[in-house]
Amino acid sequence: MLHNVMEEDDRPRAKGDAASKLAGEDLGPYSQDELKERIKLLEAEIVRVEGHRLSAAAHRDAADALFGKPKK
Repeated sequence: MLHNVMEEDDRPRAKGDAASKLAGEDLGPYSQDELKERIKLLEAEIVRVEGHRLSAAAHRDAADALFGKPKK
């Protein structure tokens, strides 16, 4: 049963998450300074997400090394 939960966690998130909403936002009303600040915030978020992804991958690799890769 636990295997099914792991499969669900591996599926892509539904559209409508925060990143999808940001991508669809009209940028017209923003000033140049506001756009620069937004870029800085998004770059920081990319670093945070990438760090989490790498940590999760290392955790998965450690589990696979200990228990073996799950059969599909």
